[in-house]
Amino acid sequence: MEANLLRFILFTLVGLVLTSFNDHLHNASSHYQYCVLGAGPAGLQMGFFLSKAKRDYIILERNSGPGSFFNKYPRHRKLISINKIHTGRHNAEFNLRHDWNSLLSDKPDLLFKRVSGEFYPPADAFPLYLSAFERELGLKVKYGVDVGRIRSVRSATGRSYVLTDQHAADYSCSILLVATGLWVPQEVEFAGSHLAEGYESISTNPDDYKDQAVLILGKGNSAFETAQSILGRASRVHMLSSSTVRLAWQTHYVGDLRAVNNEVLDTYQLKSLDGLAEARLEDVVITKQEERGRKRSALKNPESRDKLYLNLRQFKQNGDEGKGSDETWDELPDYIDNFSLRKPYDRVIRCLGFRFNFSIFDSSARLPPSENAKGRLPGVTAWYEGKNTPSLFLLGTASHSRDYRSSAGGFVHGFRYTARAVHRVLEYRHHGNKWPSTRLMTTQLMSWILKRVGEASGPYQMFETLGDVILLRGSHCEYVEEFLLQALPRFSSLSGHDVSSQGLIVLVMQYGKRKIDNLGLGRSETDWTQAWKSNFLHPVLYYYDSLPMEQDMKTRPHGWPLPRPKAIHHMVEDFLTEWDTPLSHIQPLRRFLEHCVHSDLRAFSTENCFRSALTHRKPPLYCQQGYLAR
Repeated sequence: MEANLLRFILFTLVGLVLTSFNDHLHNASSHYQYCVLGAGPAGLQMGFFLSKAKRDYIILERNSGPGSFFNKYPRHRKLISINKIHTGRHNAEFNLRHDWNSLLSDKPDLLFKRVSGEFYPPADAFPLYLSAFERELGLKVKYGVDVGRIRSVRSATGRSYVLTDQHAADYSCSILLVATGLWVPQEVEFAGSHLAEGYESISTNPDDYKDQAVLILGKGNSAFETAQSILGRASRVHMLSSSTVRLAWQTHYVGDLRAVNNEVLDTYQLKSLDGLAEARLEDVVITKQEERGRKRSALKNPESRDKLYLNLRQFKQNGDEGKGSDETWDELPDYIDNFSLRKPYDRVIRCLGFRFNFSIFDSSARLPPSENAKGRLPGVTAWYEGKNTPSLFLLGTASHSRDYRSSAGGFVHGFRYTARAVHRVLEYRHHGNKWPSTRLMTTQLMSWILKRVGEASGPYQMFETLGDVILLRGSHCEYVEEFLLQALPRFSSLSGHDVSSQGLIVLVMQYGKRKIDNLGLGRSETDWTQAWKSNFLHPVLYYYDSLPMEQDMKTRPHGWPLPRPKAIHHMVEDFLTEWDTPLSHIQPLRRFLEHCVHSDLRAFSTENCFRSALTHRKPPLYCQQGYLAR
């Protein structure tokens, strides 16, 4: 009996020790050089670059699979990122200009078209694609890790970041890459705001809005997507926001209203009960009132709803501002009897987009809000490092403050390239690997530029944000692709390449700055002598005899992506976006390059090269590097 008792006690003690040891392992900190927070498209894109470079990294994701945002959003299940499979071209780089969903990898067939052939794909296809991307590339992702706190810790070896999950387990890393996207619903506080339903929780069944009057707060794509889905069921749909509608095909910003969602503009302009109005949402007052006879009708229809009335604070009497949503409609004075939104509504729906989740960062790692986008985004440097948070970088939609409302950095077809740029910054800073470059003979430069403007997808998608930097070095040059334009003053410290006394050329894709009728006659420029008047996307080359300074960037002309250069050349816009015609594109480009490199870049025959060698002290560069060099 005593032996059995001793055996029992021994096993119990061993079990307690093992349990304690397992708990210690569970709660112990796991250290990595790189932590990527979020397994959405930006997180997996960075995971590919880190994996390819054989870095020590982990991707932490709170949900059970990648791209969980797309399991719910957009609510009506259609993406507005185009999936143009048939371009008539077999050039993979060119085709990425028109594939807005695929991520970058070294597998040519790992493209979004594998999961959907639709031009506007279903949202359910995106998690399927991301799962295949993660699986086939063997990325290191740990699911079910819900990080609730991020703090910065200083030590003798420098700063590190500690991420604590729902089980109190810690993950520490030297470099933190935040790719959580925007998923916290944006809200505006006003009197009666609690009476509005959120885009994140509304019914997506159009029949639930049958014969109802609906007011939608917001005029972005989520608002118009919602309006379009109920257009055929609701009795009327009104939309309210502080600003007028911005159409993507007018602004060239893909985050503005896309044509695929704008059917309500037709019904508004053709006066079919729907409409758009403008007012500051902070001035809105929403009140709830039972309709007369409602109590009697509610007995017959228990699902009947109270009516919601809208007014604005400017119409209220002085001293009434504090009453809020407890007021009845009869108490609100009707100073303007034809107020656009005077009729009651059955529903008010809030569709104001999303904001970054700042709450998980404690004071030691807190990111400041950006100065634009109403503070919905974190503030980052020109190389996407958090302001005041060294070695903490933002990826994906969360990094969009650098090009907000100007380029595509908030969308997959834009941030796949900025993620690559961030990785190149990290490779030089922490591993001594310079930004990739191509060494060219100066006589090859024009051909290389024509190749890039004809097919490169990075500068094309991230226009005015990413550009190619050409370092002139006399008889040869270094071609550095897709550098961060706003970080140009720090080019050498970020890329590892020096700028010589010969200067540099920066190749940028940009739109014209004049306001025009985008569909009117004369909307495009075809005369190469007037190329600077081009309105649509076209290449622009900036020549500097030395690297611009920080102050130059701050004082650059309004709307310019770069400071005023020593010389500038616009390649006239091209309807086919090819820029390869001899007279309108190639010859003016050659003359500009000759001005920058101080040499004749024409091609010469063997006979002309030998004749030039006999009659000139310095034959043309083409002859020096070609026939006469043999």
